Amino acid sequence: MASNGAPGPQDGVKAPPYEGTTLADLPKSWTFTSSLPNDPRHANPAESHATPREQFLPRQVHGALYTWVRPEGAEDPELLAVSPAALRDLGIRADEAQTETFLQVVSGNKLLGWDEESGEGGYPWAQCYGGFQFGAWAGQLGDGRAISLFETTNPATGVRYELQLKGAGLTPYSRFADGKAVLRSSIREFVVSEALHSLGIPTTRALSLTLLRGSRVARERVEPGAIVLRFAQSWLRLGSFDLLRTRGDRVLIRQLATYVAEEVLGGWEALPGRLANPEAPTDGEVPRRGVKKDEIEGPSEVEENRFARLYREVVRRNAETVAQWQAYGFMNGVLNTDNTSVMGLSLDFGPFAFMDNFDPSYTPNHDDSLLRYSYKNQPTIIWWNLVRFGEALGELLGAGAGVDDPVFVSEGVTKEKEKEIVARAESIIMQTGEEYKATFLKEYRRLMCGRLGLKTYRESDFDQLFSSVLDIMQELELDFNLFFRRLSGLKLSEISTSQERRAKASLFFYKEGVRLVREDDARVRISEWIELWRQRIVDDWGENGSVSEERDAERSAAMKAVNPNFIPRGWILDEVIQRVEKKGERDVLDRVMHMALHPFEDTWDSREFDGVEYKGDAEEEARWTKDVPESVRSLQCSCSS
Repeated sequence: MASNGAPGPQDGVKAPPYEGTTLADLPKSWTFTSSLPNDPRHANPAESHATPREQFLPRQVHGALYTWVRPEGAEDPELLAVSPAALRDLGIRADEAQTETFLQVVSGNKLLGWDEESGEGGYPWAQCYGGFQFGAWAGQLGDGRAISLFETTNPATGVRYELQLKGAGLTPYSRFADGKAVLRSSIREFVVSEALHSLGIPTTRALSLTLLRGSRVARERVEPGAIVLRFAQSWLRLGSFDLLRTRGDRVLIRQLATYVAEEVLGGWEALPGRLANPEAPTDGEVPRRGVKKDEIEGPSEVEENRFARLYREVVRRNAETVAQWQAYGFMNGVLNTDNTSVMGLSLDFGPFAFMDNFDPSYTPNHDDSLLRYSYKNQPTIIWWNLVRFGEALGELLGAGAGVDDPVFVSEGVTKEKEKEIVARAESIIMQTGEEYKATFLKEYRRLMCGRLGLKTYRESDFDQLFSSVLDIMQELELDFNLFFRRLSGLKLSEISTSQERRAKASLFFYKEGVRLVREDDARVRISEWIELWRQRIVDDWGENGSVSEERDAERSAAMKAVNPNFIPRGWILDEVIQRVEKKGERDVLDRVMHMALHPFEDTWDSREFDGVEYKGDAEEEARWTKDVPESVRSLQCSCSS
């Protein structure tokens, strides 16, 4: 066997691909619950299991990071859809989704790993955390409707995931809610989780969507209930630390921070060293990871310790993720600290959206009247959240080399050391903020270069190409993602003259044209930008001032590989929801998921994927990838789900 548990080659013979296993045989662990303190109300899982389910009512939980609690169970569940990619990535065989065991597990009716007769084994749990919501402290929050079942490590990849049911019933963290999830929001989360993953954006994932036919849930109206089985490498959030900080639980902050470093982020040795020059690109190379030395010097005058390195790693991950959101026009809608992942994952999908016509002030959340979580504010808000995280770790950051001193560990900050420790922590947070900016810009530049087909980055590109095209999109109300996709297919041979460029400019208009300026003026604006872009493409892809047809086709293919043809826009998801909920359709979920899992294709229907011919709906595909109907652009929705 190979070291990661996957079948390995013997005597030079290539091992067959790992085909997965059943849910019952999936390797299971409970590292989170075995490593961290549980709710003292229930000393062990057996006590929790013996407690009537209706007694799991909302309450304050202290000195713990979770409560053992089982799913409520579902009456008459119907499995609506499954993500084939999620099955593969979890190491579950493809035909397992057709079994009764699969249905009962993903609906919360069957526990795997728990022996009810002996009262032993791994047991489900709900996390305890707090958070700042819309900038104000909200107190204890927690998994009010999410219950984690177990962890599993895919033998083929060695990646460990935590599987969780969302909409599985009341927990001590449900506050004034009912622990349920409605079908409407469950469809949205199911699709967008897998869509973001397919775009290469760090995200939590979704395995299955289950309708609870015996459940009706009251929101703005009475709606069908549903459960999403979702999974992530970790469900820990910045809010997990916020609650401990407000309660002054310094012992548990240290314990949780250690757990994050050792069990979530790969160990202390995997964390970054001092702020230096990791993987700095050579001149002209597209920046990828790390930070250029000339962009951030690093706190050479500040004494770092391993918790400062942990802080910087969490900051780095979130900086890269928000850069990817900005480059692809994705908005979470509610970026509270409890919705911000320590791993930098896109997390907890409420009123999210992908950008239609470009508007930096757009927010998909109609409850966000101050536009706190608008597109343009996302990088600033994520940093605001990370400062709160730094404050929660402040004592550990500020301790420097004395972080393991026995007196400090047991007693904390003394009056004599208070100013020194506060100053050091503040300095580390401020300088890590500079690293956040540099990391964000480096990742954003890399992605925008890819979206525009550039092989190298020049400082002039930011203003001449990146910023200027966004200004044009905003002024002319052009569609953000359609612009890049249509640019991908534009042949250089078709835009060699000013007249040709002006003729091609209308390619980027909605079919009703432009409204805020004269159409001739719009054509001039776009054609002038196209000429700047064309010159840069020639510089990167050409020889002797020109680009051959073969090289131009290569450039076009490279652009299409990063510019999606399909994204699950708000209006598409609304249509899917209506067709599933009101008309009883089911196959439409499989089709929208297939397109979300293969977003860069030109077409899907009657084509082969993974050796199997896919039968879709060509008319539907064309409609979902063309102009957004004017009446449904830039939709907003509420937080209720």
